[in-house]
Amino acid sequence: MVSSMMPQERFTMYQGLIVMRKFLFVGIVFAALLHFMLHIFVQKKTVSTLPTDSLKELKTCYNEKFRLILNMSEIEPFLCGNFRKQSVDLGTNKLDLPYGTHRGERFLDMALKKLPKCSLPDEIKNISCKKCIVVGNGGVLRNSTLGKKIDSYDVIIRMNDGPVLGYEEDVGQKTTFRLCYPESIFSDTLHYDPNTTVVLMMFKPHDAKWLAEVLMNRRVSTYGFWRKPALNLIYQPHQLRVLNPFIMRQVSKNILNFPTVFPKTEKPKHPTTGIIAITLAFHMCNEVHIAGFKYNLTSLNSTLHYYGNDTMSVMAQNEYHNVSAEQMFLRELVDQHTITNLT
Repeated sequence: MVSSMMPQERFTMYQGLIVMRKFLFVGIVFAALLHFMLHIFVQKKTVSTLPTDSLKELKTCYNEKFRLILNMSEIEPFLCGNFRKQSVDLGTNKLDLPYGTHRGERFLDMALKKLPKCSLPDEIKNISCKKCIVVGNGGVLRNSTLGKKIDSYDVIIRMNDGPVLGYEEDVGQKTTFRLCYPESIFSDTLHYDPNTTVVLMMFKPHDAKWLAEVLMNRRVSTYGFWRKPALNLIYQPHQLRVLNPFIMRQVSKNILNFPTVFPKTEKPKHPTTGIIAITLAFHMCNEVHIAGFKYNLTSLNSTLHYYGNDTMSVMAQNEYHNVSAEQMFLRELVDQHTITNLT
């Protein structure tokens, strides 16, 4: 039939087909564009209707900044009975305490056999997105009325013998983890908290020996301590953990850049419990806030702690810490929005 058409008629028909194809192509493109825009709208609508807490969890449950600071993958924060193998893997078996396990292995073996647990408590482990606060002992917490705010966090980390009893309005009353060493652990049952996990830091072989002795109910030797250590434990064995010395090594080497060997004319520098506690939080938590870490070294008469009567002059005379370097590091973390400082 087409062959019987005149040339002009065939040309007109082909032109019509071309126009129809163009209309069809435009229609398909428009439909695809409309579908894409509708998909984006529905997706935005769905996200906007998520609860605020869910959005917050999506943003904070993975913190790449912490991994960059630690410069490594995850490690076990506490020592277990197989710590010798872990020490070999991390290289801490060749280093003396406090940044290794050398010269403390025998006593650590004895002590860890008495501890039934070496991992995070189940109630903490099961929190998918941990929001943590590290509470320092600084005098800036006096009259801060931050108690309720501090108690609202998933994980609350305190240090040494900083009390909560009598200071609840300013520092709260809950304690998830308390970092300490033999000279700073609570020995008065008045401060006992059944919901606290005590994380012990081993700074010297005497500390490991002390832990083995108190766990085995032996007579505790007080030789080699700068202050009389606790002669008995008010905590149950399941509440105790031993901090992995690799974490203290991270603070000393990677964060504060302390030399491996100090000159004989200079006292060896060690990180404070506070900066160690913050680094431990980086290993355990997804979001970290701090409070009570402000120290005014220019005013020696200012209050050192939120409790007691010590002044800043005590800290200024301490040759074993570099508080200025730690304050500078914390200031950088706050400025870069890596952590939040409530005080």
